[in-house]
Amino acid sequence: MCFSLVNKYNVAGPRYTSYPTVPYWNMDTFSLKKWKENLKKAFSESNKTEGISLYIHLPFCESLCTFCGCNKRITKRHDVETPYIHAVLKEWHLYCDLLGERPMIKELHLGGGTPTFFDSENLKLLITGITRRATLAENYDFSFEGHPNNTTATHLQTLFDLGFRRVSFGVQDYNPIVQKAIHRIQPFENVQKVTALARKIGYTSVGHDIIFGLPFQTEAHVEDTINKTKQLLPDRIAFYSYAHVPWIKGNGQRGYKDNDLPTASIKQNQYQLGKKLLVEAGYYDIGMDHFALKTDRLYSASKNETMHRNFMGYTASKTKVMIGLGVSSISDSWYAFAQNVKGIEEYYHLLENNSIPVFRGHILTEEDLIIRQHILNLMCHFKTSWMANDLYFEAIPEVVSKLNEMQDDGLLTIELNQIFITEKGKPFVRNICMAFDLLLQRNKPETQLFSMTI
Repeated sequence: MCFSLVNKYNVAGPRYTSYPTVPYWNMDTFSLKKWKENLKKAFSESNKTEGISLYIHLPFCESLCTFCGCNKRITKRHDVETPYIHAVLKEWHLYCDLLGERPMIKELHLGGGTPTFFDSENLKLLITGITRRATLAENYDFSFEGHPNNTTATHLQTLFDLGFRRVSFGVQDYNPIVQKAIHRIQPFENVQKVTALARKIGYTSVGHDIIFGLPFQTEAHVEDTINKTKQLLPDRIAFYSYAHVPWIKGNGQRGYKDNDLPTASIKQNQYQLGKKLLVEAGYYDIGMDHFALKTDRLYSASKNETMHRNFMGYTASKTKVMIGLGVSSISDSWYAFAQNVKGIEEYYHLLENNSIPVFRGHILTEEDLIIRQHILNLMCHFKTSWMANDLYFEAIPEVVSKLNEMQDDGLLTIELNQIFITEKGKPFVRNICMAFDLLLQRNKPETQLFSMTI
């Protein structure tokens, strides 16, 4: 990797799980009433044909991992489980009443926090409460995030019996020094045990999350982590850059100093080494920071160009409607976004008053919808085109002027009103998407909003 390119393109930028990105949502045109109208419109257009996706945020953790930027509540009290599940089910019932017609669930994901903080019987209560008011699509996909230290055989079996076939385990790094810095002590043996157990029970896709750019992490640490990972051969791997955003309130990323983190060039070396080792082991580079074996569904979706990206990350198929349940969850109707309140007490209070607990959102304009599709194309397929009228917008010449410079740097090629990201350009896909991000270009932030792109 050319270090001059690393220096040139290592700027703060979004990860584009949505467009517009959250800091650029327009609250002046948003209201709960408009969110409900847009959701009902999208639901009526797509429920019978493609169904909906559900993301359920389970925020509780017993200890704080200092690399984590997610919304969470640290507690060892497990009496918090049942009230939270009843609240999530209340929220789901409010949505079902709003939509009228019985929803068809195509995808469901449990994220956190730590979903396996919850007792398996409480997770069963949650899922049966959800499915009681829904129909399951023919090829539905249920998945959850598991902590290797507390995911039990009972967790895995209970969720498997409820229809879950995919699980991802947060590995991060196996080095004890790095683990101590991020407050995530978990031996290789724990990951090995839960991975083998999931496969024995019948899970068809086991994923591992690995992070580079962590405090005190070296190339040797990354190499050792991936060599250990190769012994277990998970079906898919998220190998992504640590997002250092300590200015976000309450995320815990102040347990180490900035100079304890690898430099941009070292991070890029870590990524290139990790990618090389993964490709040698039979993994395919299928999207930003994501790798999969040829037998995994996400690989097929990548090849068939049906892969999608939303607030759950990469998914094997698209649904127009994604409803987020739980604190801080974000919902997507394609035409609008809506985010729930972040505080648990406020979440409970709003639900007690029969109010869907949304506190902010954005209604997409026609320009937003076009740019969103371009960014999705780049993120999922490493290419996009504005040859068709419905994907052309007035600022294309302005975007192309930025793309021309990237073409000169070998990151992409421009051919007949379409662009193709090169192999050299894949690590810079966030920068390429930023050329399309008109809201970011027109209103550059005065303070840092996003993590660095490299």
